[in-house]
Amino acid sequence: MTPDLPQSRVRRAVITVWRQLPFFVWLIALWMLLWGQFTWLAFLTGLIAAIVVTRIFRLPPVELSGRVNLWWGFVFVLEFLVAVLVGSLTVAWQVLDFRRQPGAAIIAVHLRTDDDLIMTHTGVTASLIPGSLIVETDRDRRILYLHVIGVRSDADVEKQRASVLSWETRIVRAVGSRAQLQAIRADAAAARATTARHASGSHPSGHTSGQGGGR
Repeated sequence: MTPDLPQSRVRRAVITVWRQLPFFVWLIALWMLLWGQFTWLAFLTGLIAAIVVTRIFRLPPVELSGRVNLWWGFVFVLEFLVAVLVGSLTVAWQVLDFRRQPGAAIIAVHLRTDDDLIMTHTGVTASLIPGSLIVETDRDRRILYLHVIGVRSDADVEKQRASVLSWETRIVRAVGSRAQLQAIRADAAAARATTARHASGSHPSGHTSGQGGGR
């Protein structure tokens, strides 16, 4: 029984490291994004900062899903970089466009996933993209409040809200649990079904009107 004890400890240590690895990597990536540098120096300083945060300033252990999808993680990084570039160009154009002032609004986004890390990652991602910034969070109701610019209509508000929810979906696909992934898929399927019902409900009235006009 004695030889099994070290093996069980090693096994638990490996499981713990594997579960905490995405959080550790996220701290390094966040450090590099905040400094705006993707260099070896930024990586090494981010590594030191992550070690200090996780080892010296000990917090209660973060329960991760234990699921990492490398493909969706890669897709998330690519889409995030594109969104940062597009957001920077959009904000620059709004500043230089003297014909009209860019509208601004505070919008509330109700997240679908009841998870602290998913909520944090979604909020950080939205804040790092130029044009939007998290101003408040409501953990109990899973609501993010964002200040966004370039908003002039209700359609723009809904577009911004859908953008935040899409980032939540990407994060869940990359590091969320299987239950969270299934919930996201079910919600998306329900949304598509609702849209299809609305679309099918609007076509018959328009078709009847067209027949009446022809007669």
